[in-house]
Amino acid sequence: MADNPEATSVDLAGLRGVALLDALERADVSDLDVNAVADAIDPRELGRDDVSRLLATLVRLAERAPAFALEKVDPTRFATLVARASRAQLEAVVAERTLRERVLDEIFARMGAHIRARSLHAVVHWRLSGGTGAGGYDRYETVISSGSCTVSREMREKPRVTITLSPVDFFRIITHQATPAVLFVTGKLKVKGDLAFAAGLTSHFDLPRPA
Repeated sequence: MADNPEATSVDLAGLRGVALLDALERADVSDLDVNAVADAIDPRELGRDDVSRLLATLVRLAERAPAFALEKVDPTRFATLVARASRAQLEAVVAERTLRERVLDEIFARMGAHIRARSLHAVVHWRLSGGTGAGGYDRYETVISSGSCTVSREMREKPRVTITLSPVDFFRIITHQATPAVLFVTGKLKVKGDLAFAAGLTSHFDLPRPA
């Protein structure tokens, strides 16, 4: 028997938790469905570093099979994975620079698909702590206009509001685990600009609800 046998979808059937992660790391992805994998993964069954291990494995597999890219994960499944992860697990993810960028980029890229507002025009600047940009932040600009939402890593327009928070608290907002208003009053979110708009910002998006 080979030292590193490749796993098939049959081999993965019924596997969960760390056993599934072990199998994925040697998987032949040609006959695997990334959403089936997402369905079989529950972060509550994993250790602190296993969620970052899972995401790193998916990123690596996507290099061989684009169907395994994070953008192929169904929005509800993606939201469920993030929502079920503990704070410690999410902190382990954002501690890995490559994973942090991949996950943040993926979330911001999905915003346009979930915009609800049709007549609103607003520019939001996001500052996510622990980054490598100016002042120690990862920065994103979202421009909401005429039912669309475009994203840039460059701050090009004057913002209606600038929001500063940690990546983990940002994850909690977009998965309905926390609201901007609650994070603001507890000091975990800072706002410069239109405070009322920031408090209701998520209402302008139809954010997927975790299963």
